[in-house]
Amino acid sequence: MNRFLKRSARPSCLAALIALAAPAASLQAAPPLPAPAPQANPQIEQAVAALRAISSLQADFIQTDRNGQRVSGVITLQRPGKIRFQYQKGVPLLIVSDGSALTMIDYEVRQVQRWPIRNSPLGALLDPNKDVARYAALNRTGHPDVVSLEVRDPRHPEYGTITMIMLRKAGAPGGLELDSWVALDSQNKRTTVRLSNQRYGIVIPANMFRWNDPRTANRK
Repeated sequence: MNRFLKRSARPSCLAALIALAAPAASLQAAPPLPAPAPQANPQIEQAVAALRAISSLQADFIQTDRNGQRVSGVITLQRPGKIRFQYQKGVPLLIVSDGSALTMIDYEVRQVQRWPIRNSPLGALLDPNKDVARYAALNRTGHPDVVSLEVRDPRHPEYGTITMIMLRKAGAPGGLELDSWVALDSQNKRTTVRLSNQRYGIVIPANMFRWNDPRTANRK
């Protein structure tokens, strides 16, 4: 990967985090609505249940920003609360959650940014206590085996939108496989992450969710 692409990949990854983090934070911090929430659509409940049924997952991913710049890597997930985005060789970034905080490490500039897991960008996937169905809506896909779940807090449109695409698959937890997601922030910056080669129920080493702190010689 050339140096220009390395520089452009960094803000793209950061934009993906910011665009997704705000809705997750709002799900955690917003006060209860004064009126009871309407009954959830059964398809929404099925999609949320399928996400929560994932105990562990490893998959390849391709991340594309609004300019068409693409980076790839491997995502590893273990519930509750642990995830790792290992980017391809030449991209000096790592995004990892150890179950308590989500961290983005930029090894090139020796910078570390952290968010509480309850405010994490993938809180809807990692935190079973989040009331995702309250803020979710179904998009029409025109295909019975494709489910498009859009998560947005209508009281805070400036937080942006997360849209998760799931495919019906008998072997996937809950019968639905997470295929991709799209983040759209308040500036209409779009970031897409597509998964492939999903593997479920795998044994994941404990050190998968640790990281080297570039600011010190200590292991975090």
